[in-house]
Amino acid sequence: QVQLVESGGGLVQPGGSLRLSCAASGFTFSNVAMRWYRQAPGKERELVATISNSGIIFTNYADSVKGRFTISRDNAKNTVWLQMNSLKPEDTAVYYCNARYSGDNYWGQGTQVTVSS
Repeated sequence: QVQLVESGGGLVQPGGSLRLSCAASGFTFSNVAMRWYRQAPGKERELVATISNSGIIFTNYADSVKGRFTISRDNAKNTVWLQMNSLKPEDTAVYYCNARYSGDNYWGQGTQVTVSS
């Protein structure tokens, strides 16, 4: 079955960096675009970054993270990453990996990112 397992969250000071990982299994990873979402307390889940599948790679970012976050993937490792730099308190949220495969939406369990001094 499809599995997405996130890791790499934690507590970081404002201005710091974190790198989130999402290990995927149960589907042909190279054929599927991957996304990172986040959900802060009391807020709706929002799309943070998207990376296309194999071939010419396209990426897209929410305006709030452009220039600070970078999404990347390694199809040989079935892994997608989210490098987060210059973190701000408003980046505090649970971050989720997402794949849309065969008409279904799949989510990881999420990883908590807390930006605080």
